[in-house]
Amino acid sequence: MEKNKFCFERLLAFATVVLSCVYMWGCSDTTFEWDEKRSGAKVMGFVDDSLVMVEDYRCWSKYTNYANGSSDDDRGCENARLCVYNYRVQEDGPRWCDSLTGSYTNGMWDGQFSDSVIWGHLNVQRENSISLWKIGEKPHKISLNRSLEGCSIVFRGNSVKEWVDGAFIVRNEKSLKFGGDSCQYAVLDTLLKTITYKRLEKNLEWIKECDDVRAWGNDVVCLKRRGNELLNLWVNNEGKDSIYVRDIPFWDSMTISLASLSFYGKLFYWAYVNSIDHDKWKIKLNPNVRPLSFPSFGEFVDEKKKLISY
Repeated sequence: MEKNKFCFERLLAFATVVLSCVYMWGCSDTTFEWDEKRSGAKVMGFVDDSLVMVEDYRCWSKYTNYANGSSDDDRGCENARLCVYNYRVQEDGPRWCDSLTGSYTNGMWDGQFSDSVIWGHLNVQRENSISLWKIGEKPHKISLNRSLEGCSIVFRGNSVKEWVDGAFIVRNEKSLKFGGDSCQYAVLDTLLKTITYKRLEKNLEWIKECDDVRAWGNDVVCLKRRGNELLNLWVNNEGKDSIYVRDIPFWDSMTISLASLSFYGKLFYWAYVNSIDHDKWKIKLNPNVRPLSFPSFGEFVDEKKKLISY
């Protein structure tokens, strides 16, 4: 009798577990796998005329089978990695790499902040903070005090470049032309830990027409193009240099027509990687040096039209 009672209690306990699993969409069998190779390699910026900063990440897959016969597949990517490669000379691999786990996932690093630093996690809606990641160091977050001057509607910034007085200018591709009460740009001061949203002062209204803008010291430097034919360099609202695409024998006009125009540290990209002599305010051309499938990373063409591949 006691034996039968004991068996009945065990059977009841087992039935309870089974019913609980069914109630909770069934007991599950889960498999979690990391991809063998990393994905999404993207150029974040250029350290100098031979080194490039690249972010990539590792993706994972999770497969869950439930007792009721249903299944669920999930996929995500995280563990961002920052690497430095030589894009002018073929090498065995990156010069340096470091990866993250946990809170810093892919898609959160946005671009070049300075020569050896990238930025991301610019959050002005809730936390008012930005994260910086320097080559050779771990990322750190800076909490910011936000203020508004002469405007009331902030924007989401996707460009942070060096600015006058040691600060940084924050904007996006449309913000400089915003009207009404909308803020047009912001000044980020990492020492004071402030970000101030503003409308353009009269002496800065000329930068509305720039494809990209930054500062060298206290000089405001602007790159702007006219179609796919002409590239202009302006400094403090004064034209300093220009080049016609047709006059550059190694430039391909079709490649130019598909490319964006943007500063990356001390260099700039317009299908080809070039620089500016800021002592003479002249555009300096690197013969035929260009990335393929920019901003995706993997292949460059050097000045001898030789492929550099990683």
